[in-house]
Amino acid sequence: MASSESTDEYYQWLPDSRPDPSTISTEIMAVAEKATWKEVLFRIHPTLDEHEKRADIILFLQEIVTQSFDGIQAFPYGSVPLKTYLGDGDIDFTVICKPEDKAYVAEGMYAILKYEEQNMYAEYRVKETKMIGAEVKLVRCKIENVPIDISFNQLGGLSTVCFLEKVDHLINRNHLFKRSVLLIKAWCHYECRILGAYHGLLATYALEALILFIIQLFGSSLNGPLAVLYRFLDYYGKFDWDNYCISLDGPVHTSFLPDLVVTDRGNGGEDLLLSGENLRFFTDLFAAASCINDQDMRIFGLMYLNIVDPVKENNNLGRSIYKANAMRIKAAFNYGARNLGRILQLPSEYISDEIKMFFECTLMWHRGSVAVPESLPPLPFSFSEEDFQLKSVDGDNDVADTMPDEEGKFTSIKR
Repeated sequence: MASSESTDEYYQWLPDSRPDPSTISTEIMAVAEKATWKEVLFRIHPTLDEHEKRADIILFLQEIVTQSFDGIQAFPYGSVPLKTYLGDGDIDFTVICKPEDKAYVAEGMYAILKYEEQNMYAEYRVKETKMIGAEVKLVRCKIENVPIDISFNQLGGLSTVCFLEKVDHLINRNHLFKRSVLLIKAWCHYECRILGAYHGLLATYALEALILFIIQLFGSSLNGPLAVLYRFLDYYGKFDWDNYCISLDGPVHTSFLPDLVVTDRGNGGEDLLLSGENLRFFTDLFAAASCINDQDMRIFGLMYLNIVDPVKENNNLGRSIYKANAMRIKAAFNYGARNLGRILQLPSEYISDEIKMFFECTLMWHRGSVAVPESLPPLPFSFSEEDFQLKSVDGDNDVADTMPDEEGKFTSIKR
């Protein structure tokens, strides 16, 4: 095992500047990817037991909704159906109802869950139920110690899940997008605490959009999630956030907004991995789905980190980030890029131990959570929702759209 003293000797002669990602040798990157897979990703990925626990909780909530309210349905969205959640992550759940019934249904859900807290015969332990917000209501609770956020008519969240699922299938490469999301989310959450819209930090969807753009931009040179992480840290650590925003097609100068006029991407002339009509078809499709019953037509509002929502171009995914936190996030990207760049310049025998140090807090949190076998099986990232069909809730809207099933095929959705 490499000692900290021996690696310190190498750090003394390493240059302060981070190496360009394109200069990292394929041999070193292969060693680093293998170490990341075995020592980090396999320890933090959702296990089958965790999937089953969350699936049971989702079914419990769906039964509450269908048994308590006529003609109303409920669905998970966010990281749980994508299977990119961390072990301490919550379940985002949305109840689909008529717009005029939202307040009534929200109050009803709150009352039912408060009752379940006192029900000693309940199959699932419910606690800490509370109502958040006035106009836009959110019911928050814990079920079997898993945090739950219940929103109402969050069609945009459902569209986002399906868009990201389809993108993962388009990129393929053994779920490169999802593996990268899981790894980068872990680093952002455990190592530098820059994730969490509720705290004025990066929203998870904002992070996913940033990762997607990196794979778009440098896809042909990215063979694993650690390569994506290093490109991510290097690119966004140097990015001119004061004058540009990030869109799926490339950087946009803020003076051009609301028009998305893409400037030089800075990728050495590489073509976008998912450019063309194919991707635009899906962004337009899910954009249409997210805008149903959406009356918010505001212009893209500039903040301190500006990220264009791929399926809703007037939505700034960086809107939750405060000024001080924006500085903290940029500093974290630079710090991470410099340290990971140093690791990737070391001789191969030091790489594995240094990768573990780079993810030290992540591994401390997940210590002993799973035994790592000699031969690593594929991670279970496939889409798990068997039926994402939304039936009409307003009686007069028969608009049909499509969303992908677990094989990436499309089924009809009626609203």
